[in-house]
Amino acid sequence: MARTGAAMAALALTLTACSGSASDVPAGSSRPTASGTTAVSSPPAATGAGGPVAGTDWPTYHRTNDRAGLQPNFPAPHSVATAWTARLDGAVYGQPLVIGDLVVAATESNTVYGLRLSDGGIAWRRPLGTPVPLDRLPCGNIDPLGITGTPAYDPATGQVFVATETTGGRHTLVGLDARSGAVRLQRPLDVTSPARDPRAEQQRGALAVAGGRVYVPFGGLFGDCGNYVGYITATPVTGGGATTRYEVPTRREGGMWAASGLAVDSAGDVWAAVGNGASFHEPYDGSDSVLRLSPDLAWRLDYFAPTTWGSENAEDADLGSTGPLLLGGGRALIAGKTAVIYLLDTARLGGIGGQIADLEGCRSFGGMAWDAATHAAFLPCTEGLLRVDVGASALRAGWRAGGDVTGSPVLGGGAVWAMDTDGGVLHVLDARTGATITTKRIGPVSRFTSPVLTGHTVLIGTLSGVTALSVR
Repeated sequence: MARTGAAMAALALTLTACSGSASDVPAGSSRPTASGTTAVSSPPAATGAGGPVAGTDWPTYHRTNDRAGLQPNFPAPHSVATAWTARLDGAVYGQPLVIGDLVVAATESNTVYGLRLSDGGIAWRRPLGTPVPLDRLPCGNIDPLGITGTPAYDPATGQVFVATETTGGRHTLVGLDARSGAVRLQRPLDVTSPARDPRAEQQRGALAVAGGRVYVPFGGLFGDCGNYVGYITATPVTGGGATTRYEVPTRREGGMWAASGLAVDSAGDVWAAVGNGASFHEPYDGSDSVLRLSPDLAWRLDYFAPTTWGSENAEDADLGSTGPLLLGGGRALIAGKTAVIYLLDTARLGGIGGQIADLEGCRSFGGMAWDAATHAAFLPCTEGLLRVDVGASALRAGWRAGGDVTGSPVLGGGAVWAMDTDGGVLHVLDARTGATITTKRIGPVSRFTSPVLTGHTVLIGTLSGVTALSVR
């Protein structure tokens, strides 16, 4: 939507306790701040207590930090049946995680659960503070607002990381021992500024763990109300050292709120999609873009923005509704609210208008999926889930599912697994043809619900807990 009265002082972005090379920073780049906060709890040692991630585990959103959403060696499905249902104390907006025989689910009531994968029984339960009622927020669409972003697991320290929202709009990073649910790390993540309203900030995007840091993206509430500016934090997983931060260099908004959150490449660079900002014409303000940031968030290394960024900002029709999908082979994919899909060169994003190719036909919200073996991407479009065949310099539309299948897809067993989020129905589609293999009614889910595949089990977060399906 168009916004008026955006009278916010320009951000003063300084650099503390960060490093980076100025030679690789394009004109207009911004620098983050280091918050200088310290851990509340004693920092845990990186003992490797969590152990390596197994092939059947699902330790982060869409399983891997490229956000591909592929579970290899998953069985070919013929039918699915309910295995168990765990009713928890609130809605589960993020994907559940799978760590060995444990399912970790976080609720909007600010409670994290460790559930047995075998039967859904509670192994541990950890309340983390009072969530914020909707009537205490300037706008929004989640009531109450607690933990929204998908957690992330760190095998080096054995911690599961979540970001809570508690009374007064306070945002806190919490690290929990995956075996016991004990709190091992707490770190405040809010930006302290009289010009910023923490109640207008929302942590909706998935967290990511890479290179000894946990990354947390921030955007705004549904309705884009109040004074907020999108930012990302990076905190050492051990709890020692400062939390560093990258802020979008716009006067307001520029949120990073896509459910798929941040991607991280093999070099450790952090990828983010930024939503609409304050500027509708030159000079460009760093919004409506795809960013590649250094691992410490000290530098914006590269960026892409559509040539139509100004009108997209004015119309709330930006790229921020999905996160970047890293395809490998020097390519990335992004789609947003304008129904245009962009293929990007990861070595040179090219700034404004720098795409390799584009394709119309998908107004996308959530997370995409990618099968490198067939060079096929699958996008959650409001017009219905779309297969896109990806070449080195071209995109071609493939099959499209019915308009009711709009949820964020994952891949396994030669099938695409995605929700009709309005109807609460899981659709299992042949990845090659789009033909329906089977469907299963789940019940009420959030708009951004995405299935999890592990072993012979499918897990789905719902508005009342977690449902597990067995694959036959």
